[in-house]
Amino acid sequence: IRPHRLAVGFYDLVDGRLVRTSRVELDVDGDRTEVAELVGLKRPALVLLNDDDLAYAKIRLDEESHRVALEHLSSIESPLARSLVWGAVWDATRDAESSASDYVRLVLGNIASETESTTLRTTLNQLVLAAGSYVAPERQKQTSEDAASALWTLAQQAEAGSDAQFQFVKFFAALASTPEQLATVARLRDGSLTLDGLTVDTDLGWELLVALVAGGAAGNAEVDAALVADNTANGAQFAAQARASIPTLAGKQAAWDSVFDSDGLPNTIVRFTGLGFQRAADHEVLAAFVEPYFAALQGIWTSRTYKIAEYLVAGMYPAPLANTALRDATRAWLDANPEPAALRRLVVEHLAGVERALAAQARD
Repeated sequence: IRPHRLAVGFYDLVDGRLVRTSRVELDVDGDRTEVAELVGLKRPALVLLNDDDLAYAKIRLDEESHRVALEHLSSIESPLARSLVWGAVWDATRDAESSASDYVRLVLGNIASETESTTLRTTLNQLVLAAGSYVAPERQKQTSEDAASALWTLAQQAEAGSDAQFQFVKFFAALASTPEQLATVARLRDGSLTLDGLTVDTDLGWELLVALVAGGAAGNAEVDAALVADNTANGAQFAAQARASIPTLAGKQAAWDSVFDSDGLPNTIVRFTGLGFQRAADHEVLAAFVEPYFAALQGIWTSRTYKIAEYLVAGMYPAPLANTALRDATRAWLDANPEPAALRRLVVEHLAGVERALAAQARD
């Protein structure tokens, strides 16, 4: 428990906006710090700890502030205050203290008003994780489909040429899974469907193709054609990701073999293959790789460079499964392998992620 400098902000609704009406800055020290300056003040709609983000802190909103934040997040006037509230609600979701389904609804209901690019991108990444791993398993498929549809609506409504429009399109594609959604992605990529202000450049074109491959609406032939059109190092990376995104057992096996059977691939190709390997609308396609993954760990750690081994340990771990079988297999490997410490650290982090997902699913 170290001393920290932080502020406490009081926010109230004024003309439909949540604005700061009072602020106290102080040092916190020890387990508990009394704030005499606040005694006797009327309780505001929202009490925000670590206002202005002065301290490196993980905060919680009290019950009433949490309720107000969920109802009025987009009306918080300060972008920094909004980002702190986004972070607090996400941490509560990630720690299984609040429902992942509620978090998904919160994001989709408020993200259109977000003006900060970093907050937008971070929150949308968290939306994808929540929908695919933290929501109760029986609702994950429907939640992801609904989120993709909502993001496409937001993309159409966003300001032409804005970063928000671009991000909504990217994350819509990342979640697209139904035939209708995939058809929209395909039309965006081939130019038969356009949005004012949106330029589908080479990188975005690749991301749309990866989405199509992951959804089973494209395959190696389309990847080959795209690589001919963009025969660069960047294109090769995206091509590796796209091929590894093929959603069949044979496709995942080919991705697996490409990185485990060869020790001559560049670091970036190995990393992008891992990104594609973990794209699986049906998570169960990865179940076949749990046993081979743990059987291979010690060998790749001793035979590959540190960075390649790190990419393999991270990228080929079947994290999207997020089930008790993966948790138990990870625990068993750790019990049986006391060394090396650096490899164990990576696997311990994987275990923490699976345990966190299981707790969030149970809470949801």
